[in-house]
This record gives sequence, C-alpha cells and structure tokens, in this order.
Amino acid sequence: MQSDAHPPINPAAQARLADAGATVSDYDDVWLVIPAYNEGQVIAEVVEAARKTFPNIVVVDDGSSDDTGQHVEDTGAHLVRHPVNLGQGAALQTGLRYALAQPGAEYFATFDADGQHQTKDVEVMVQLLRTGQADVVLGSRFIEQNGQVPWIKRVVLRTAAAVSPTARKLKLTDAHNGLRVLNREAAGRLRITMNGMAHASEIVSFLAGSDLKVAEVPVDVLYTEYSRAKGQSLINGVNILFDISLRERGR
Repeated sequence: MQSDAHPPINPAAQARLADAGATVSDYDDVWLVIPAYNEGQVIAEVVEAARKTFPNIVVVDDGSSDDTGQHVEDTGAHLVRHPVNLGQGAALQTGLRYALAQPGAEYFATFDADGQHQTKDVEVMVQLLRTGQADVVLGSRFIEQNGQVPWIKRVVLRTAAAVSPTARKLKLTDAHNGLRVLNREAAGRLRITMNGMAHASEIVSFLAGSDLKVAEVPVDVLYTEYSRAKGQSLINGVNILFDISLRERGR
C-alpha cells in the first residue's frame, strides 16, 4: 500500500517502461545493501528471492576466496568487490556509498547474505520511513519473542544492549541486529569507520548522538543450519561487549 509520501508512478511513465521491457516496482527507490564474504553456497538464492520484491540490490563481495562474486553476477544484482577482506563494517560503508550514488535512491536497507533476513520485514520498515515518523528503522529480535534466537546469542545480544549507554539512550532492545533501513538523509550522514563486527556499536553511537528519528520494530530472523554454522560465536559476542566498554570509556 502506498502512502501520501510515496506517490504512485505516473501511468505514462509506467507505459514507457513496459514498452521498453523494464519492470516497475513500488520499491524502485529502495536499495538493499548486502555485505558478503564467502557466501557462495547461498548468495544467489538470497539475492534472487530478495529481487522479487526489491529490484535494486548491491552486493559487496568483501574479498571472498570462494565463488561468491560469480554467483552474484548470475543474479543480475549490482556487484562491488573489495580486493581483500576488510570486514562487514567496511563492506556496508562501500555498499551505502554505491547505493547513494544511484539515481532515484531514497531508502537503504542493510541485509544479511546468509538468508537470515526477510524482505517482508524490510517492506514494513520502508513503509514506516515513508510516513516520516522515522529516519532510521532498526529491526529487533526481542520485541516479540519467537523462540528462533539461540539462547547463548540471546544472552549476549540482550547484555550488549543493556550495558551500552547509547543503546539505552535510544531504548533499543537489540543493538546488534544487521537489518536496518535508513532514509537518504540518515544514510548520507552515516560514516562507518570500524571495519569489523563492532560497526554495529558505532552505528548505534552515531544515531544516539544525532537528531535523527529512530524507531525499532519486531522482525523475524531465520536461523538455518547454514546461518547457525556461520553465525556470530560466543567469543565474537564477548569481543563486542569489550569493544563497547572501550568505546564508552573513551567518550
């Protein structure tokens, strides 16, 4: 359903696009940014499923040593390559800069490459941005408990949100969820400098110190056997907590 902030496509323009063989989507102004590192097993399936709703996708192949890039090329999505692995934060920054340069791009979703995120959640988040009630919408696995989050991950992530002053300032329940949607102003102002997984803490810190309107909505994260095998380990979770502590001491 379209809101007043997102007027319908002009019928004449739609006809011209149809004559040219192009497709018209309610989400032509949305770009999915997908950082990928050695996701050759699943990346094509993830991108092809997402493109059924969101035609504009850029995948940043972050120095993969497998065939991730080739699989992305086969989907028709935009592909940007890092020559070496720089980390998810750097890949997101590269992808956002690329998407911001595209004509008509107004909304930007950060989306995981391993199949955990769902486009139905992105649709809800984009519609909330269109109303003007928020500049940034963050997904939360904990507003509505669905039993999907492994217990050790749940403990680490809830602890990370609880001990972070910036997350508490924003009243976040899930400070390290990779599913986020930003409007053009927010995406243009964001500068991710922490290349690794600690970029999530940096994003929350940026939002807490800005005048941007931030909302959090429930999302369903799918934990498949593949994503569990590649998911964030306990030691990485501890590293994030340590990183938060260092960042807050330095503020």
